[in-house]
Amino acid sequence: MELGNFFKLLWKRRLLLIVIPVITVVAAFFAIRSLPDKFISSSQIATGIVDQSRQLLDTDPNASSKEQSIAHEFSNLVEIMKLKTLINQVSYQLILHDLTSSEQFKTESKLFKSMNPAARSHAIEVFKEKFEKREPLSFYNRDENGLNELLRSMKYDERELRKNLYINRDEDSDFITVSYESENPQLSAFVVNVLCTQFIDYYTNTVRKNENDAVTYLLKQLNEKRDTLNKKTTELQDYKIKNGILNLDEQSKSIYDQIMVFNDRKQQAEKDVASNNGAIRQLNAKFTPEERGYIEATVNKYNQAVTNTQEQLHILNDRYVRSGFDPKLKGALDSLQAKLTEQINQTSDKYISNPLTSKDELVRQKITLEINRDMAQSSIRAISRSLDELNAKFNRLVPFDATVKTYNYDIDIASKEYLDVLNKYNQTNLQSTFSIKLRQVEQAVPDAAEPSKKILLIAVAGIVAFVICVIVLFISWFFDDTIKHPADLVKRTHLPLLGHLNTVDGTLDLRKLWDVENRERMRLFKELTRSLRFEIDQELKGDKILAVTSLINHEGKSVAGISLAYSYAMINKKVLLIDGNFENPTLTEVIQPRVFVEEYFKNNPDNYNSIAATTNVMGTHGGDVTLLELSDENFIRTRFNELKMKYDVIIIETPPLSSLNKSKEWILFANKVVAIYEANKGIAKWQQNDVEYLRNLNGKFAGWVLNKTNPEIENF
Repeated sequence: MELGNFFKLLWKRRLLLIVIPVITVVAAFFAIRSLPDKFISSSQIATGIVDQSRQLLDTDPNASSKEQSIAHEFSNLVEIMKLKTLINQVSYQLILHDLTSSEQFKTESKLFKSMNPAARSHAIEVFKEKFEKREPLSFYNRDENGLNELLRSMKYDERELRKNLYINRDEDSDFITVSYESENPQLSAFVVNVLCTQFIDYYTNTVRKNENDAVTYLLKQLNEKRDTLNKKTTELQDYKIKNGILNLDEQSKSIYDQIMVFNDRKQQAEKDVASNNGAIRQLNAKFTPEERGYIEATVNKYNQAVTNTQEQLHILNDRYVRSGFDPKLKGALDSLQAKLTEQINQTSDKYISNPLTSKDELVRQKITLEINRDMAQSSIRAISRSLDELNAKFNRLVPFDATVKTYNYDIDIASKEYLDVLNKYNQTNLQSTFSIKLRQVEQAVPDAAEPSKKILLIAVAGIVAFVICVIVLFISWFFDDTIKHPADLVKRTHLPLLGHLNTVDGTLDLRKLWDVENRERMRLFKELTRSLRFEIDQELKGDKILAVTSLINHEGKSVAGISLAYSYAMINKKVLLIDGNFENPTLTEVIQPRVFVEEYFKNNPDNYNSIAATTNVMGTHGGDVTLLELSDENFIRTRFNELKMKYDVIIIETPPLSSLNKSKEWILFANKVVAIYEANKGIAKWQQNDVEYLRNLNGKFAGWVLNKTNPEIENF
């Protein structure tokens, strides 16, 4: 519904929506028709970035990464072309062309025309120097700042050139398109060609210099890392030669293995000693003390040969241990062991007889066990000495190992650094070989004028004007809180509505409101008044006193009151119209009655006469007075009762509710209250209390009457 109101507003303002766009179109036509034609020249630069042969340099197999890298490269190229340095080069060439040629690209400016030959020669010299050195003009140098002013006067400065310069990549291709738009086709082509040439030259020199610097730097780093690696390797070799180290890992492993073998042999020998001692103790337990004494005496007497052989066996066993258990000595050791066994057997057979003939075997076993025990003990001593020597050798290798590991660690680091620099050097060297080769594949040439957009611009101007009008109307409608429709008044106040009265065009004479001469003009007004009269009758339901009030002055209470009075008179009702608006007695001024409120409601002994039957209007003298100041409530109510006896309807125009109690005192005696509200006004915050007062009247408030409406325009 609210959006429908907006469309109603558009229809109401349809003339505005037509006139303003038409005026805009006409103004645009006269403004645009004198615009010069535009000429665009374009050129393309091949970059080689998307060349498949360059993909060999890509180390990232991810396709998205490649696309992103390519996009970055194109973005960098475009931004380089927009550098102030390159735009300045174009500016210098343009001004040099105009200074040295008889046909300028643009009309000469006042400053250009004012230059004498000497000034021109000086300007040419400075611009050429700046062009060759790719230097900007200084704003702090008075002479160069003057040349800057010359560029600006001819609109050859950087800011003006950028406005019509377009640089972009052609979708996903390998080309960059450079375009320039101007009023001169020769100028457009000249700007594009100079910019492309300067860009290719600048980029090529910059890239080549950067690549050469990078290769030179990496080569220097490579030599330094190689020298460091060679130095560390030489130091390690010298240290090994000085300390007699061939292969430290193998040497330490060999010694460690020998230590493990000797430990095993030592443990075995210790076990043999323990087992032999145990066996000897068991054999001794089988002899009596006398037998043990005899055996020891006899054995000691005849054991010299065994002892000699045993000493030889100890010496050979010691050599065997020291040799690291050399298999060559093993045979001699076994042979000597067999000889010792034979000597023991001979000793037992020859010397040991009575009284121990039955225990010869035990004697031989004991002697054998003692010899084996002695051999094992001798082996333990020899093995211990060898272990001490091996441990000493192993301990001497520990500091060598730490030093060698330090050297090896330094060599590893130096080797990694060398390889990293070598890879970077090779990659940079390869990239410099396959670096981007820019070339201008298509020269810019003067082209025909661009299709005219004047008609399109005129149409756009009209459309924009129309849209702006719609937007302005929408904003005004959206923020408009005035009440235009009867339904709006009900929605805003939550109070009932009795009807509305339309606006009457022209001057309105209240005394001739219902005369025949105003019949056509007042036709709708009369119909609305009759409808209002009917609604009020339904509310009064036999009651007679109707108060007509409003929120503020000048909302049409007087017109509504007179119209209702005439309307009731037309149906043969005896009507009394009371002007209770002391501050603004419009009814009294228009009708000029003979009976006044101040006299009729004044409580004094001389004021008990009844009102004449022919009286239809009761006026007021006005002034700063209220109804209850004339008399007390009971007397006033008595007077109203008298009026009820004589009249069918009593209509009271009260002061507005903004006058506080002046209106409320009249409403105190009314049976029903009607409030007049003028359309196209809003309800202010300070009026909310008055609306709340009407709401609190409950059934006494009959409803609103929306005055000064325009049903034909507002469509209700």
